[in-house]
Amino acid sequence: MYEFTDVIDFFIGAVNSLKAGILGLRSPLEEIVLKVSARNLAYIDNRRDAKDKYGYDFWEGYESALKLAGLKKTLLYSQSAQFPDFIFKSRWHENHLTCGSLLELKDSKGGNISSFNSTLPTKSKSLEEVDTVNGIPLVSKITSIKDGQLVEVDNYRTYQRKSFYLIRTYRDDYRVKISLVDGSFFETIPKDYLIYQMFLKILQNHINKRDVKVSTERLTEFQELLSHITDQTIIASSQTIEKASVRPRLRIMAEVHSEGNPHSSFYPEIRDGSFNLIIQETLFTKELEEKLHLEVSEAEKLSIHHKRNGEHVVFQFKV
Repeated sequence: MYEFTDVIDFFIGAVNSLKAGILGLRSPLEEIVLKVSARNLAYIDNRRDAKDKYGYDFWEGYESALKLAGLKKTLLYSQSAQFPDFIFKSRWHENHLTCGSLLELKDSKGGNISSFNSTLPTKSKSLEEVDTVNGIPLVSKITSIKDGQLVEVDNYRTYQRKSFYLIRTYRDDYRVKISLVDGSFFETIPKDYLIYQMFLKILQNHINKRDVKVSTERLTEFQELLSHITDQTIIASSQTIEKASVRPRLRIMAEVHSEGNPHSSFYPEIRDGSFNLIIQETLFTKELEEKLHLEVSEAEKLSIHHKRNGEHVVFQFKV
């Protein structure tokens, strides 16, 4: 449980705020995160709105650390438009790093989850991977200021932080529902394999469209070559082509399959007007169950079967 205690604490706090009427299912997702967990955050992407709209000064108490970090003043209270939207502070437990989870928000007027435009959804990412995806080290620099002395731990930049997604559908409708979803709901096969299979499908579709005759041996060779195309950062970087006056670049986006949408008709257990925590069954422990039952006794424990990734446990609070 300790590797994502930060997210569990956020879920408990959000449910209690919903019970008290401090927040509602139609409250801005950013407001929900900030009102519940502002002091536990190491990174906020939209620091301007955090201060101007919700009255939270991200840098309060960190003035001396800012001077050492050398961040430009224009970046202190701005919307960086980087991945992710939030990162929780790391913690130290039993001589190793824990927590520091990534949280990405997905808000939709309809029943579909909006596309992932910046990065493929995964179970976890390190700060090193986050910087590579963004192309600049801004997120890790800000996060390290808030994490303080923990940055001195050897694996700080490579430590795999759990990825969670705060998803809302039908936000202006009676069917509104919000779920805090473990990244395993989306990453049902390894990211590298997914990218390589995508390019293999593109090749096969071109071969079929042009009716090109290719031997089985040749296709095997192509498949072997394409299996090395797995680095999203190389794919997304601009390419200089001789004699070309433009530098083309590819951007990988991801649309969620209906079976990968916990709010779709595949999962009727996720009811309208509910706030849910959804995690893979393998992450679920007796200790976690006891904590949730103690802190949010009104939340009902359910189980849903993800066709592509097995059993997931749901804690559901009906508003």
